[in-house]
Amino acid sequence: MTITSSTTLRNDYARISEMAHASDEPIYITRNGEGDLAVLSIEALERRDEMIRLKAHLDLVEEGRLAGTPGYSIEEIRNKLMEKYKNAGL
Repeated sequence: MTITSSTTLRNDYARISEMAHASDEPIYITRNGEGDLAVLSIEALERRDEMIRLKAHLDLVEEGRLAGTPGYSIEEIRNKLMEKYKNAGL
């Protein structure tokens, strides 16, 4: 975990940006000694957002499974994929 002051952010933005891209983790910014912000590269933020969306989707699927929603066997999925592959003309 990296913690730095708002003064450092203001005076050395380029270094903070490099740190955010290199670490792929948030950099916590303090103001007057108290936590204020977290800085994260856009790429890392997008990956985190995608993980949150995936987790939410998996939670919904698991809820359905526990509620008895019918699913597919591996063989059924394999057959569906093979059919799509054949119809695609590849």
